[in-house]
Amino acid sequence: MTEQQLPAWADPSVSPAALDAQGLSRRGLLRRAGLFGAAFALGPAAAPALAADGAGGRLGGEDPRLAYLVGDHHIHSVYSHDAKYTFSQLAAAGATYGLDWMVFTEHSNFGHADFGAALEHKEILKARAENPRQLIFQGLEWYIPAAEHCTVFTTPGRNEVDLLTRFESAYDGKLLGYDKGGPADADTARNEAHAVKALKWLAEQRRSGYVDDVLVLANHPMRLGIDSPHEMRAWRDAAPGIMIGMEGAPGAQGAAIPGWRGATSIRGEYENKPSAQSWPGYPADAYLTYGGFDWATATVGGLWDSMLAEGRLFSITTNSDAHRIVFDTWKNGDWQPGQTFDSTGKLPDPVNTDTPQPGSDFWPGQFSRTHVGVTLPHYLNGVGGAPIGYRAVMAGLRAGRVWLDHGHLLDGLDVRLTREDDRGRGVTLGGRLRVRRGEKLTLNVTVTTASRPNPQGVLPELAHVDVIRGAVRGPVADRDTWQAPDTRVVRSQDVSGRRGTYTLRIPLTAGEESFYVRLRGSDGNRHGTGYLGASVDPHGPVPHAPGDGDPWADTWFYANPVFVDVEGA
Repeated sequence: MTEQQLPAWADPSVSPAALDAQGLSRRGLLRRAGLFGAAFALGPAAAPALAADGAGGRLGGEDPRLAYLVGDHHIHSVYSHDAKYTFSQLAAAGATYGLDWMVFTEHSNFGHADFGAALEHKEILKARAENPRQLIFQGLEWYIPAAEHCTVFTTPGRNEVDLLTRFESAYDGKLLGYDKGGPADADTARNEAHAVKALKWLAEQRRSGYVDDVLVLANHPMRLGIDSPHEMRAWRDAAPGIMIGMEGAPGAQGAAIPGWRGATSIRGEYENKPSAQSWPGYPADAYLTYGGFDWATATVGGLWDSMLAEGRLFSITTNSDAHRIVFDTWKNGDWQPGQTFDSTGKLPDPVNTDTPQPGSDFWPGQFSRTHVGVTLPHYLNGVGGAPIGYRAVMAGLRAGRVWLDHGHLLDGLDVRLTREDDRGRGVTLGGRLRVRRGEKLTLNVTVTTASRPNPQGVLPELAHVDVIRGAVRGPVADRDTWQAPDTRVVRSQDVSGRRGTYTLRIPLTAGEESFYVRLRGSDGNRHGTGYLGASVDPHGPVPHAPGDGDPWADTWFYANPVFVDVEGA
């Protein structure tokens, strides 16, 4: 395994003169947080241990100081039958747009299962050696039996390819023909049970030490409406700490750039209608994106909130789902006589045509970014014997230290929930704070605004920060419920015109019930009444007109929740 290096922006040996504007901004965040310089020399003892699986911080205690690494967990290469780029093209793009970690998730396919995964691994090893400042994971886009797709990925190690190929062959719904999941299909129950069995198998591989770590995230959950609420809860419950969440916003964000793909195009390629395979309880509006975000996430009091209201973390992410990049001029190469994807497991390398080709996606890191909080001493020195850095990122994802943005809306976000008179740092995203009834709390939201134009050449400006609060009532009786009736926007802070780094201090009071709070915000360009009404969300994201969804003109950030456990509740 090649020695992992820190990202250039986090490495004290790299001169500021060698950094671009983004690197300088990120280094500035480290300095202001007291994370840059001497801390690197102290090793793992300098920072508290990473939280245990799913804990996201000690109950009522201190969270470590974090640096946020930017990544993308959903990327396709020539080893997917419907993509076209090489590893070198994608890794170079990720470096250009500031990614610290990336996951290659090739589609399940007979050619991939038989040949592609092993061939792909050789190129993964080469890419890791050539890009020592990036974490490059090998993963798989799993066709969930009876449902949609998932990202599955693991830490590097001697069994990483074997785990993925065994899993693909034994549990992939497409390869097994276990794809049906509609209410009228005879095999729905069997197929749904097989998905649960698959996740339990992955959990056992981690528990036994066969691999250091493995994580699963549901991809584009509402695109076809076939991921029912009861299935998502069953996946979460089958493997806590393995099945950790879902895409809050899908890839393909360039799908509705005006004049590009067509008059009916929608951001995310959410251009479908209910089918016989869809769960019938979703409204037709669930098949759209709202400010580029999936309906399950964008609806205050909707499906994501209904899962959080059970008191259990379920994270959100965003990514490129890179297949074919908007305005790109490359096309797939030509097959040699007699070759097919099933016989090779790999597409021919692409050829440059100098003419824009069809596409809906952005390069990794160009538009969609998932920020994961890690402790840099652990990143530098490794965690738990795993390859250096990789498990630190996976632990940060599992703990829920995650926020996401579109269009490079923010340079930084730090969230801490503290007791009113507490001098400590409290807990952060994904964490839990135990309090007494009536106790006064402060939600500290430190925002660092964008300091440079984004890849579109626009300097993003944050217009507002919304605080969303929901009661925690425990497990639901109806596992197909998709509403949390006690969740709503409780505060909307106008921050338009504010630049640099500033902290919002928002007072909260613990009532009789446990609760959670989460954050979102936008550039303020497009708002409307939220899906469940103005009393729940007066100024939320809205769908765009078909074919008129310029993503750069409607950008949002979302953050994972912080939970508050009220004693005696």
